[in-house]
Amino acid sequence: MGRCVVAFAVFALVAFACGPQTSAPVSPAASATAARVTSPEWDALVAAAKQEGKLVLAGPPTPETRANLPKRFKERFGIEMEYIAPGSTSDLLVKMEAERKSGLYTIDAIVGGAQSLYTVAYANKMIDPIKPILINPEATDGSKWVGGKVWYADPEGQYILRLSNYVTNHVVVNTSVVKVADIKSWKDLLDPKYRGKLSFYDPTRAGTGWNTANYLLRRLGDDYIHKLYVDQQPGISADFAQIADWMARAQYPISAGLRESEIEKLRSDGFPVEVLPSMPEAPGLTTAGFGLGVLVNRAPHPNAAKVFLNWMATREGQESWHGTERTVSIRTDVDNTKWAAPYALPKPGVDYFDSYDYEFTVNSRSPAELERLKKLISK
Repeated sequence: MGRCVVAFAVFALVAFACGPQTSAPVSPAASATAARVTSPEWDALVAAAKQEGKLVLAGPPTPETRANLPKRFKERFGIEMEYIAPGSTSDLLVKMEAERKSGLYTIDAIVGGAQSLYTVAYANKMIDPIKPILINPEATDGSKWVGGKVWYADPEGQYILRLSNYVTNHVVVNTSVVKVADIKSWKDLLDPKYRGKLSFYDPTRAGTGWNTANYLLRRLGDDYIHKLYVDQQPGISADFAQIADWMARAQYPISAGLRESEIEKLRSDGFPVEVLPSMPEAPGLTTAGFGLGVLVNRAPHPNAAKVFLNWMATREGQESWHGTERTVSIRTDVDNTKWAAPYALPKPGVDYFDSYDYEFTVNSRSPAELERLKKLISK
């Protein structure tokens, strides 16, 4: 179930410096000329979008993205962007389904996460194919994409545009309590001396916690999961801020439940927090986070939506997005080291598991699989 993916060799070009990258998001001005590559068909689409004059985009609640993306899009195309941030893609789609029953269609495009886009938006035919409308010459240039072609995440290869790929599932330690050199394997975490010192994001919730538990279950088996999540008496929370606070105070000085944003905030605040190197039995997951783009059907501003998704597939759009989300672009001409932490960059030759694989996402989160996981981690 699911598939393992090997990080593409292009990332061998990335310089892995020590310590976090703290530089501010770069302006896309340097790449603006590249996005000006044109064709008569593209020019006609942009003109039609300008006639509509507006785009309604649903995306993540990152404050920098909410401020930067509408500004960049308007500078580039002269089109206003209304950016809405529902908090989660699942919340958004619940709202959209309710609106559609009343005949309301208010969203043009979404950049969100996998679970709801796969099982609701795609499954319920709420989106139109992107492949036929991806016409900007720069966006469709396969030589500028990792893997040599535009990456679509859906089984038909045309509805869900993947914009990001970065490493997650990091094990983090507070070095005032735990030595980095003492943990070389996931099995080391079962040492009795670490009982009551581990923390995880809630494994029964979609996202970070569920992905981690499912990944370890597939790699290390049922017995390991029970020992880790039950016998080791970890702290479990559905609040990233709480997990970060536990780490800062060394209440739970080992965690596999922190995102890059919390890790880097702790480090910038002076806490002795380190990310462990990949461990051989389960070297890590890759994900797109809020990094899947879709074209909503029956959109109020369809041409503006098409322009936006084309732009997001160009270098300029990718830099505008990833520079504030601090995630990793899958275009080969984007320098991710300007904003992404070194440990988030996929390394060539490492056997990562793609947690955004369609089959894995849809099937591993079935009610039956959830019940199985709950039984394994129940006391």
